[in-house]
Amino acid sequence: MKVEIVERFMEYIKVTNENIDKEHICCAISNNNDIQVSSKKEWLKEQFREGLVFLKSVERGKCFIEYLPAENAWNPITADGYMYIDCLWVAGSFKGHGYGADLLDACMEDSKSKGKKGLCILSSGKKKPFLSDPKFLRYKGFKVCDEADNGIQLWYLPFAADAPLPEFKECARHPHIEEKGYVLYYTSQCPFNAKYVPIVEEVARENGVSFQAIHLQSKEEAQNAPTPVTTYALFYNGAYLTNEQMNDRKFLKLLSK
Repeated sequence: MKVEIVERFMEYIKVTNENIDKEHICCAISNNNDIQVSSKKEWLKEQFREGLVFLKSVERGKCFIEYLPAENAWNPITADGYMYIDCLWVAGSFKGHGYGADLLDACMEDSKSKGKKGLCILSSGKKKPFLSDPKFLRYKGFKVCDEADNGIQLWYLPFAADAPLPEFKECARHPHIEEKGYVLYYTSQCPFNAKYVPIVEEVARENGVSFQAIHLQSKEEAQNAPTPVTTYALFYNGAYLTNEQMNDRKFLKLLSK
């Protein structure tokens, strides 16, 4: 039996302030008038000045990597001299072709050329939504260097044996808050928040549920948040619940438990 092997090659493009208005941003691929797209692009424009790199496939879809110097990361970590990967996402028909490895290799090469000590990224012991796959990270040589009480882990890939270990700040090690009811911490890094946070707020009001949304609008706020994941962190009566983005259907299901 003959097996036909089809090789796929992908071209990548770096999104910058010069081309962002005409480029799609992968995880929110509708038109530029969509609140999800405009919110994410405005956030990216600000972060480009902080050294953020957004590298994506030329084809439309979820195939991209987003990273920046760890000192400017919107997470409560201490990782001076490292590059922090905000998001590495390859999904759908793009999976299984080595594109994730392509993107990570490009990040490594760029980071080394900029004199970085290594890479770091959030993950977990088992795959969680909106976090990088620990199996892939382990395969690429990453190791766990810190872990919060809620199971969110900080992984790192040092470029030298004597590179210091990145770590969570104390405020993120034990995710817990004093406020009662549902409390959401989120940033504009994820474009879905611009659409779905107001929807969930409305669902909470309609159901008489206490819900407070705290929009972290600066890296300083995010770097001192009570959670290792700042893109989306939902608490209930002080306890951390999830980093999975909620829509109206998911939130109603959560309320019914």
